[in-house]
Amino acid sequence: MKSLKLPLKDRAVLKNFKAGELVFVDGVIYTARDRVHDLISKGRGKWPFELKNNAIFYCGPTPKPKGRNFGSCGPTTSSRMDSYTPALYKKGLAATIGKGPRSPEVIESIKKYGGVYLVAYGGCGALYAETVREAEPAGFKDLGPQAVYKITVSGFPAVVGIDSRGGNVFKR
Repeated sequence: MKSLKLPLKDRAVLKNFKAGELVFVDGVIYTARDRVHDLISKGRGKWPFELKNNAIFYCGPTPKPKGRNFGSCGPTTSSRMDSYTPALYKKGLAATIGKGPRSPEVIESIKKYGGVYLVAYGGCGALYAETVREAEPAGFKDLGPQAVYKITVSGFPAVVGIDSRGGNVFKR
Protein backbone atom coordinates (compact mmCIF):
# COMPACT_ATOMS: atom_id res chain seq x y z
CA MET A 1 0.00 0.00 0.00
CA LYS A 2 1.19 3.45 -0.86
CA SER A 3 0.33 6.89 0.40
CA LEU A 4 -0.26 10.00 -1.71
CA LYS A 5 0.04 13.38 0.01
CA LEU A 6 -1.86 16.22 -1.68
CA PRO A 7 -1.27 18.83 -2.85
CA LEU A 8 1.93 17.52 -4.38
CA LYS A 9 5.25 19.11 -3.53
CA ASP A 10 7.09 17.08 -6.16
CA ARG A 11 5.18 15.88 -9.21
CA ALA A 12 7.82 13.23 -9.91
CA VAL A 13 6.32 11.14 -7.07
CA LEU A 14 3.45 10.19 -9.40
CA LYS A 15 5.87 8.08 -11.47
CA ASN A 16 6.07 5.69 -8.50
CA PHE A 17 2.42 4.64 -8.79
CA LYS A 18 1.34 1.72 -10.95
CA ALA A 19 -2.11 0.84 -12.25
CA GLY A 20 -3.84 -1.55 -9.87
CA GLU A 21 -2.04 -0.44 -6.70
CA LEU A 22 -3.98 0.48 -3.59
CA VAL A 23 -3.32 4.06 -2.47
CA PHE A 24 -4.33 5.98 0.63
CA VAL A 25 -4.74 9.71 -0.01
CA ASP A 26 -3.94 12.24 2.69
CA GLY A 27 -4.28 16.00 2.48
CA VAL A 28 -6.47 18.38 0.53
CA ILE A 29 -8.64 17.39 -2.43
CA TYR A 30 -11.43 19.34 -4.13
CA THR A 31 -14.82 18.07 -5.17
CA ALA A 32 -16.28 19.04 -8.55
CA ARG A 33 -18.81 17.50 -10.86
CA ASP A 34 -20.05 18.02 -14.41
CA ARG A 35 -22.04 21.21 -13.73
CA VAL A 36 -18.99 23.12 -12.47
CA HIS A 37 -16.82 21.77 -15.30
CA ASP A 38 -19.44 22.89 -17.82
CA LEU A 39 -19.85 26.38 -16.34
CA ILE A 40 -16.10 27.01 -16.27
CA SER A 41 -15.63 25.70 -19.81
CA LYS A 42 -18.26 28.21 -20.97
CA GLY A 43 -16.50 31.09 -19.21
CA ARG A 44 -19.07 31.42 -16.42
CA GLY A 45 -16.58 31.15 -13.61
CA LYS A 46 -13.04 30.17 -12.67
CA TRP A 47 -11.61 27.34 -10.66
CA PRO A 48 -11.70 28.46 -7.01
CA PHE A 49 -8.36 26.74 -6.34
CA GLU A 50 -5.02 26.29 -8.03
CA LEU A 51 -5.19 23.32 -10.39
CA LYS A 52 -1.44 22.70 -10.40
CA ASN A 53 -0.48 19.71 -8.23
CA ASN A 54 -3.99 19.32 -6.81
CA ALA A 55 -6.70 16.68 -7.27
CA ILE A 56 -10.38 16.76 -8.17
CA PHE A 57 -12.74 14.20 -6.65
CA TYR A 58 -15.86 13.72 -8.75
CA CYS A 59 -18.56 13.58 -6.11
CA GLY A 60 -21.67 15.36 -4.91
CA PRO A 61 -21.90 15.00 -1.14
CA THR A 62 -25.11 14.59 0.76
CA PRO A 63 -25.93 17.17 3.44
CA LYS A 64 -23.64 17.01 6.47
CA PRO A 65 -25.22 15.07 9.35
CA LYS A 66 -25.04 16.48 12.85
CA GLY A 67 -21.73 15.65 14.50
CA ARG A 68 -19.98 14.81 11.21
CA ASN A 69 -17.41 16.70 9.15
CA PHE A 70 -19.03 15.94 5.80
CA GLY A 71 -21.92 14.09 4.23
CA SER A 72 -21.73 10.82 2.35
CA CYS A 73 -19.45 11.38 -0.64
CA GLY A 74 -19.25 8.49 -3.06
CA PRO A 75 -17.65 8.86 -6.48
CA THR A 76 -19.47 10.02 -9.61
CA THR A 77 -18.92 8.40 -13.01
CA SER A 78 -15.75 10.02 -14.32
CA SER A 79 -16.54 9.75 -18.03
CA ARG A 80 -19.07 12.58 -17.61
CA MET A 81 -16.08 14.93 -17.18
CA ASP A 82 -13.93 13.46 -19.97
CA SER A 83 -14.47 16.29 -22.46
CA TYR A 84 -13.10 18.80 -19.91
CA THR A 85 -10.34 16.76 -18.30
CA PRO A 86 -7.43 16.93 -20.80
CA ALA A 87 -7.32 20.73 -20.45
CA LEU A 88 -7.10 20.40 -16.67
CA TYR A 89 -4.16 17.98 -16.80
CA LYS A 90 -2.50 20.39 -19.23
CA LYS A 91 -2.85 23.13 -16.57
CA GLY A 92 -1.05 20.92 -14.05
CA LEU A 93 -3.82 18.96 -12.33
CA ALA A 94 -2.12 16.01 -10.63
CA ALA A 95 -5.02 13.62 -10.22
CA THR A 96 -8.68 12.99 -10.77
CA ILE A 97 -10.67 10.66 -8.53
CA GLY A 98 -13.89 8.98 -9.59
CA LYS A 99 -15.28 5.70 -10.85
CA GLY A 100 -15.27 3.92 -14.17
CA PRO A 101 -13.03 3.99 -17.25
CA ARG A 102 -11.75 7.11 -19.00
CA SER A 103 -11.65 8.09 -22.67
CA PRO A 104 -8.56 7.64 -24.85
CA GLU A 105 -8.12 11.45 -24.82
CA VAL A 106 -7.99 11.53 -21.02
CA ILE A 107 -5.54 8.62 -20.94
CA GLU A 108 -3.27 10.42 -23.41
CA SER A 109 -3.38 13.62 -21.36
CA ILE A 110 -2.50 11.69 -18.19
CA LYS A 111 0.55 10.26 -19.99
CA LYS A 112 1.54 13.53 -21.63
CA TYR A 113 1.32 15.65 -18.48
CA GLY A 114 2.32 13.01 -15.90
CA GLY A 115 -0.87 12.76 -13.87
CA VAL A 116 -2.83 9.84 -12.45
CA TYR A 117 -6.44 8.74 -12.28
CA LEU A 118 -7.54 7.19 -9.01
CA VAL A 119 -10.59 4.96 -8.83
CA ALA A 120 -12.76 5.32 -5.75
CA TYR A 121 -15.04 2.51 -4.67
CA GLY A 122 -18.67 2.94 -5.72
CA GLY A 123 -21.23 2.44 -2.97
CA CYS A 124 -18.79 3.53 -0.27
CA GLY A 125 -19.88 7.14 0.27
CA ALA A 126 -20.23 6.67 4.03
CA LEU A 127 -16.72 5.17 4.21
CA TYR A 128 -15.29 8.14 2.31
CA ALA A 129 -17.12 10.58 4.59
CA GLU A 130 -15.31 8.98 7.53
CA THR A 131 -11.95 9.96 5.97
CA VAL A 132 -12.89 13.66 5.82
CA ARG A 133 -11.24 15.60 8.65
CA GLU A 134 -12.23 19.10 7.51
CA ALA A 135 -14.54 20.45 4.83
CA GLU A 136 -15.54 23.87 3.58
CA PRO A 137 -17.27 25.23 0.50
CA ALA A 138 -14.70 26.56 -1.97
CA GLY A 139 -16.88 27.88 -4.80
CA PHE A 140 -20.14 27.70 -6.73
CA LYS A 141 -22.03 27.47 -3.42
CA ASP A 142 -25.37 28.03 -5.18
CA LEU A 143 -25.03 24.58 -6.80
CA GLY A 144 -25.64 22.71 -3.53
CA PRO A 145 -24.13 19.21 -3.74
CA GLN A 146 -22.51 20.14 -7.07
CA ALA A 147 -20.61 23.02 -5.42
CA VAL A 148 -16.83 22.83 -5.13
CA TYR A 149 -15.71 21.74 -1.66
CA LYS A 150 -12.23 21.78 -0.21
CA ILE A 151 -11.90 18.63 1.87
CA THR A 152 -8.99 17.43 3.96
CA VAL A 153 -8.82 13.66 4.04
CA SER A 154 -6.82 11.07 5.92
CA GLY A 155 -6.58 7.48 4.74
CA PHE A 156 -8.88 7.97 1.72
CA PRO A 157 -8.68 4.59 -0.10
CA ALA A 158 -8.42 4.37 -3.88
CA VAL A 159 -6.89 2.25 -6.61
CA VAL A 160 -4.55 3.65 -9.27
CA GLY A 161 -6.81 3.30 -12.30
CA ILE A 162 -4.48 4.92 -14.84
CA ASP A 163 -0.86 5.61 -14.06
CA SER A 164 1.41 8.28 -15.53
CA ARG A 165 2.73 5.82 -18.16
CA GLY A 166 -0.75 4.89 -19.34
CA GLY A 167 -1.07 1.64 -17.40
CA ASN A 168 -4.81 1.08 -17.16
CA VAL A 169 -6.76 -1.29 -14.89
CA PHE A 170 -9.68 -1.17 -17.31
CA LYS A 171 -7.60 -2.75 -20.12
CA ARG A 172 -6.52 -5.90 -18.30
